[in-house]
Amino acid sequence: MKLTKDDLKRNFAEENYICGDEITIPVYLALQIEKPILITGEPGVGKTEIAKVLSNAFDTELIRLQCYEGLDENKALYEWNYQKQLLDIQVNKTEQQDNNSQGDIFSTEYLLERPLLKAIKSEKRPVLLIDEIDKTDQEFEAFLFELLSDFQVSIPELGTIKAKQRPIVVLTSNADRELSDGLKRRCIFLYIDLPSIEKEIEIIQTKVPGIGEDLSQDIATAVSYLRANLDFKKQLSISETLDWAQALMSLDADRLSPELIQRTQALLFKTKHDLDLFKKVGAKELTQKLRA
Repeated sequence: MKLTKDDLKRNFAEENYICGDEITIPVYLALQIEKPILITGEPGVGKTEIAKVLSNAFDTELIRLQCYEGLDENKALYEWNYQKQLLDIQVNKTEQQDNNSQGDIFSTEYLLERPLLKAIKSEKRPVLLIDEIDKTDQEFEAFLFELLSDFQVSIPELGTIKAKQRPIVVLTSNADRELSDGLKRRCIFLYIDLPSIEKEIEIIQTKVPGIGEDLSQDIATAVSYLRANLDFKKQLSISETLDWAQALMSLDADRLSPELIQRTQALLFKTKHDLDLFKKVGAKELTQKLRA
């Protein structure tokens, strides 16, 4: 199944993913030349959502590998079901006491597929999401090189398994560490920035139906001001913006006020450092900035 640029834009719109050519064109090019796409940016800007959009666009399975510190090849690719192997060895010993033959305990029957092997063996072209690749180490990145280039893996007991169809691969990174040049060369690069006020208003009104224009404007302007002027440990993401908008809607708010900001600030700040930093500005001063 091939998608045109217009098809892809329509798919993003149908999933209520607000974006322009700065996102759709790199994604489209990655699909056309069948290369993985590496998406970086602040947490909560919509990196993972792109994989979900593509999964729905191609009506295919989304296979997700959530990365973490210490992730290794076995946990990402496959493991042997040692418990089943041991049980079957015991059963065979009981049933075949006079027979020295032993069933093959290294067949696919005993193989536990992890996300990478599952994507390679998939009958229908899947979307493979390798989420937060920057949380792994360089050794794991190096392991991915062959997979992302050839889409095949070698299992000593079974031989080489080659993908029946090249998966659509999406990698995401929050830039917690610098990724290797080898990984970057194998991917189309896409950086997603925090949205402008105008774009964030559109996102709010799309994701929070029924919200008023004045409140949307106040929220987007307030968040933009805080991002630009305060050095938060955890930058305010679109996720926090939407949570805040929904909370304010539940309180029947139509505009931001110092009292409402004070009552709902827990939706925005996730560390004591950031909360203390905001207190130096204060809800009243923030509201005055909005009305200036």
